Amino acid sequence: MQAMELAILDWIQAHLRCGPLDVLLPLISRLADHGEVWIVLEAVLLLLKGQRRYGAAVSCGLALDLVSCNMLLKPLIGRVRPFMVNTAVELLSAPPGDASFPSGHTAASFAAVFALKTAGSPLWKPALALAAVIAFSRMYLYVHWPSDILGGALLGAAVGWAGAKLVKAVENRRGH
Repeated sequence: MQAMELAILDWIQAHLRCGPLDVLLPLISRLADHGEVWIVLEAVLLLLKGQRRYGAAVSCGLALDLVSCNMLLKPLIGRVRPFMVNTAVELLSAPPGDASFPSGHTAASFAAVFALKTAGSPLWKPALALAAVIAFSRMYLYVHWPSDILGGALLGAAVGWAGAKLVKAVENRRGH
């Protein structure tokens, strides 16, 4: 499986890598280095009357993601990153110091998307577009295996859905 994933990453390097993307994709990836873009979205939604349930859903999804991805799965699985296997690749960003599986950038991004979608916000569509580009950027930058991206997307979808359902349950319990 590793050979197939390396082939995918190498194909991206050979056929898609170019000057404009070498500038743009590291910047897009950095938007989610610690979930910043999603935390800002969450904060803005929490501040806007009528949008607070969406902000709370994103907040819960991101909290569940932090625990499940960064505190449990990454240390437990401890997967080596692709640039450590193929040391010939030129990295465009600082090498991450944690484990590779699942992709935290992808998990946080898809947690926000699925929290928004499950809670009923129309913002899930533009969030999905950004999440997809962030996820792709991680492969472009050679810091994640394709299966890390898939695992991050699935984990993010699950915790985003759960976060929104948790907020809905609390609202129902309060009688809102």
